[in-house]
Amino acid sequence: MADAHLANLSNQLMLGTVLLYLVAMFGYASDLAFGHRRTAAAAKAAAAKSKVLAGAGGPEITVVSPDSEETEVSPDKEDEAGRDWGRFAVIFTVLGWGAHLGEIVTRGMAANRIPWGNMYEFLSAISFAAVTVYLVLLARQKIRFLGAFVMVAALILVGLGSMLYNAPGPLRPALHSYWIAIHVTAAIIATGTFTVAAVTTIFYLLQARREASGAEKASFLDRFPTADRLDGLSNKITMFGFPIWTFAIIAGAIWADEAWGKYWGWDPKETWSFVTFVVYAAYLHARATAGWKGRKAAALSLIAYGCLLFNFFGINFLVSGMHSYA
Repeated sequence: MADAHLANLSNQLMLGTVLLYLVAMFGYASDLAFGHRRTAAAAKAAAAKSKVLAGAGGPEITVVSPDSEETEVSPDKEDEAGRDWGRFAVIFTVLGWGAHLGEIVTRGMAANRIPWGNMYEFLSAISFAAVTVYLVLLARQKIRFLGAFVMVAALILVGLGSMLYNAPGPLRPALHSYWIAIHVTAAIIATGTFTVAAVTTIFYLLQARREASGAEKASFLDRFPTADRLDGLSNKITMFGFPIWTFAIIAGAIWADEAWGKYWGWDPKETWSFVTFVVYAAYLHARATAGWKGRKAAALSLIAYGCLLFNFFGINFLVSGMHSYA
């Protein structure tokens, strides 16, 4: 019997999570907007300081024109405003992450089980994993520019999950196994990781197109790294997620042997999990051996993510099989 108090607390925490993620998303968007103006102001200031007088063997002396400030807001103030928006967004992301963790924990306590038993719980866990991967990467690399779009992906996943809401209850008989904590958790982490990789890949393609066209018009992409760096970042994120996905498939096969007496039965979910594995493996193999990079590799990466989405949504809603309980 589910604990109604904890179930209600879990629902309230989910509402808080959505609100905090929304605030964080707007904060990241403001950071991108102010960051663009900050970059332009800094460029003008640098151009104004271009007159340099150097004596023979003496120190360089920079002469700044008195009318060098052409913007209404100084670069320093713009930079400070941009940093403030960025810090604000990160703080609310961390607060949202904490509320999200609380939602998952209280949901599990309300049902007295691990909270991976249905589509609502799985979507919530995937969005949580995506935000976690983003925050871990943010602590190691300067990827704040991805924040707004990771928040959008997380909110879409949470929104879809809310449409499929189920009250906390017992697991289906087929799911009563400790393997759910191993197999499903690995699948959740891998899916969240691949989601961040897909977001990065999309913006690689946008940046690559912009660089190829030589566009000089101001754009929010001014705040993004070069296309080459985005391409490399997407590859690294995928390399992290791929072994976890591989382990999820292996753990699922072992669980299948315990539950159904065979490791592999070519159930639709098993088949598309394997297809997803093969396409991601082809992507990594092509980059490592054939030297694929850039748009061809990005296209293959997005095809793999499309297979992942079909495995999750298409198979669960359109095809019946042994995994229909999901």
